[in-house]
Amino acid sequence: MRPFDEAALRRIEERVPFNRFLGIRLDEVAPGRAVVSLPVRPEFVGDPQPPALHGGVLSTLVDTAGGLAAWSALEEEGAVSTVDLRVDYLQPGRVAGELRAEARVARSGTRVCHVQIELAQDGVRIAEGRGVYRVHRPRE
Repeated sequence: MRPFDEAALRRIEERVPFNRFLGIRLDEVAPGRAVVSLPVRPEFVGDPQPPALHGGVLSTLVDTAGGLAAWSALEEEGAVSTVDLRVDYLQPGRVAGELRAEARVARSGTRVCHVQIELAQDGVRIAEGRGVYRVHRPRE
């Protein structure tokens, strides 16, 4: 596995405008594993009654963590893109606290990578996901 330096990780954190707009932070990354977090804002409400967070915000965090875990498992430089994403919502997200997604690679092949993701809010699991990511190798 290739080493990760802090500067490279910060570039990844700042590279995607949508993630930057939401305020997603990269907390940890290691080969085959990534943890991202997102402070909750009132603008993330998708259902005013009870209120609950929008599922799109939750799935974005799941996908971001999954993609970073898949990317971190690459043996060499390259990129990944989402092929399939499934999110099971276990309970509504509250309009308070912070969301934290932890992703682990289940299997990494030469063309695709399978990742398991858990999303929690203040230590309570609110969603879980499974992602499949396409591996893009640099042209030789």
